[in-house]
Amino acid sequence: MLDAFRIFARYNRIANELLYEQCAQLNLDEYRRERRGSFGSIHNLLNHILLGDRIWMSRFAGGGKTTPPLNTILFDTFPDLQTARKEEDAAIEAFFEQANDSFLSRALHYTNSRGVEKTEPAPQAVLHFFNHQTHHRGQVHVMLSQTDVKPPSLDMHRILNP
Repeated sequence: MLDAFRIFARYNRIANELLYEQCAQLNLDEYRRERRGSFGSIHNLLNHILLGDRIWMSRFAGGGKTTPPLNTILFDTFPDLQTARKEEDAAIEAFFEQANDSFLSRALHYTNSRGVEKTEPAPQAVLHFFNHQTHHRGQVHVMLSQTDVKPPSLDMHRILNP
């Protein structure tokens, strides 16, 4: 299972690099334009993905007992968000490279965004973590397709085995 998580961490980094390369081509109006979908714009959605990653990574490290509002804007500018994304992706890869079987046997205790106390086994939480990223990257992909910038292929097998 840890090997699979390491593959997902690598895929996550590369998929984010490709997606951010395309988003960087948008003018500011297109980047911030209100669009149908989660969180209402590419900017807000990219912030949400990063926020979710930070919440879960904190939980994986033993913290993250509470959940901030899920629409929190961490970074107001694309360059700052892109820098933070790269740093987070490096931290995610490093975490899973160092994770061991004792991590897989842990239970995570936290309060979710609705104020409900939750306990989840680490493997289930990690699967959600990577699925959440993929789900929302897909939404950014759709939002990009509504612009003149071509969305990148984010298929895992194409990214990991070009």
